[in-house]
Parts: sequence; structure tokens; C-alpha cells
Amino acid sequence: MLEFFDMLMWPIKWLLEAVLVGFHWVIEQAGMDPASGLAWILSIAGLVLVVRTAMIPLTIKQIKSSRKALEVAPEVKKIQDKYKGKKDNLSREAMNREVMDVYKRAGTNPMASCLPLLVQMPIFLGLVQVLNTANQGRAGVGAMAEPLALQFQQASLFDLVPLHMSLEAGVADWNWPVILTAGILTVIMVSAQFYTQLQIMTKNQTPQMKESPMYKQQRIMLYIIPFFLLITAWIFPLATMFYWLVSNIYTLVQQLIIINRMPNPGSDAARAREERMARKRQRLGLPPVDEDGDTAEEENLIQNLQRKQPRRKGSRSDRK
Repeated sequence: MLEFFDMLMWPIKWLLEAVLVGFHWVIEQAGMDPASGLAWILSIAGLVLVVRTAMIPLTIKQIKSSRKALEVAPEVKKIQDKYKGKKDNLSREAMNREVMDVYKRAGTNPMASCLPLLVQMPIFLGLVQVLNTANQGRAGVGAMAEPLALQFQQASLFDLVPLHMSLEAGVADWNWPVILTAGILTVIMVSAQFYTQLQIMTKNQTPQMKESPMYKQQRIMLYIIPFFLLITAWIFPLATMFYWLVSNIYTLVQQLIIINRMPNPGSDAARAREERMARKRQRLGLPPVDEDGDTAEEENLIQNLQRKQPRRKGSRSDRK
């Protein structure tokens, strides 16, 4: 079973090693000491940017699927109410079949919102394996040759914080630089994750979504996930924590952009966006938007008007 799992993870680890070593080579060519901890941290940050940027199409697909699921939510609830109290297998199968037909007509499915997470998990597991192998000074499956792995194993931040150490190891050795660094990383990492989820739940949820059982589960997960991060931060090496830190900050920025520009219709964020668009129209001298107006066309109109900046009188071209 383990051999089969390793075989599945091999291409993921190969790609991760190629990107990580590629960034490390670029940083070395830029003149930075390749054996320094900072060079490897920047390489890990570059790996995060590549992985998360490659997942943007999945994130967009998730947003579209969530919107469609929101549109059919009333119809799904009617079906669930229709079979409420019926616990026999035939009724349950009929209900599931009707619900799936609704999702199929809408062009989505209940699992679409989980797609980015399902894709990200094997990538994160592959990264943990790549970094753990390098921490032991052993060659990886591809570009991470043994000399690079040994260099990674001996790398430290400011010659004080070895990247292969964990918070657990730092406490065991009373290594205060490691303890302080791991503590700061943990606080930032957990805060970024908590704030990201809090913004989604408070600003990007409709009243109907807030009344659903899924919303109540999300509120519980809002506090469970940071607790899980605290436990994992205790055992993960600092190099892996840096990956998680940059990834969480990337997620936070991405979600703030999505909430600001692509909020769920009917949410507080959507109302705030409509107010911003209304103020823009007022500044540009445009009439108010009808409730049934095409938001995309209006936004394009505003952007086109903003591009057409009036010429200043007395410019060189006028004087000529």
C-alpha cells in the first residue's frame, strides 16, 4: 500500500523539487549565498506562488459552482422538505437522485467547492515529504540531489535558526531563537487563516446561507482549524512552516480580492460593492443603476470612461 502511495506521489514530488531547485538556482545567480537559510526560504516562497497561481482556474471554477449552487438552493430545499421524515432507502435514493438532477441542470455539483482543497492536499503532502527528505540530507526523486539536500539540511536563518528544526525540537534543546521564530510564525499563520475564514463568513454569506446547517459547521471549523494548526506547528520543521505561512497569506489576499470584486449576490460584501459602484457612477455623472441592470456591462462602461482621461488645456500638442 505504501509503495502504491509513493508511486502516486512521485510525479508531484518531482515537480515540486524542480520548482524549488529552480528558484534556488535563480536566487544563487542573483548573488545570494545559496547555502543561507534566507535563500531557501525565498525558494519556498517562490514555490508557493507557482503552486497557488496554478490553482487560480480551480478557484474561479469553485466560485462559479458555489454561485450556481446558491441559485438552486431553494429548489434543493423543496426536495429535502418533500422527503422529510422518510428514512427508508427508496426515499433516500429518490431524494438524492432528484437533488443531483437539479445540480446537473445547473451545471454544477456539491463537490465542486471542495475541488481546490482536494487538489492542494496531495501537493502539501508531497511538499512535506520533499522537505523531510531534504532535512535528512537525502536525495529526492528528481532535482533535489544529495549535495543540495545536505546544503538544505545545514541551512539556517541568520546563522541562528536551523530550518530543519521544529518547535518541539527547539523546546527540547531550549533553543530560544528557534522557539521565538516558530512562535512568531505560528501566530501569523493562525491569525491569517482565522481572519480569512472570518471574512468569508461575516461578509460573503447571504442570509439563506447563514441559516443553513453548513454555515453552522463552518462556524465550528472556524475555531477547530486554528487549533489543528497549533498542534501541527509543534511538530513541523520551520521550512514547512514557512511554506504554510506564505500559503495562508496568499489565501488571505486572494479572498480579500474575491470578496471585494466577486462577492456572493445578496451578501454584505455584494451590497458594499454596489454602494461603491453607485458612488463611482455618481462621480462620473451617470444615472443610477436599475435593479435589473447588467452589472458586467455597467462595470465595463465605468472602466472605459475612466480610461478616457480629458486632455489638459495648454499641453504641448495644443500649443503646437
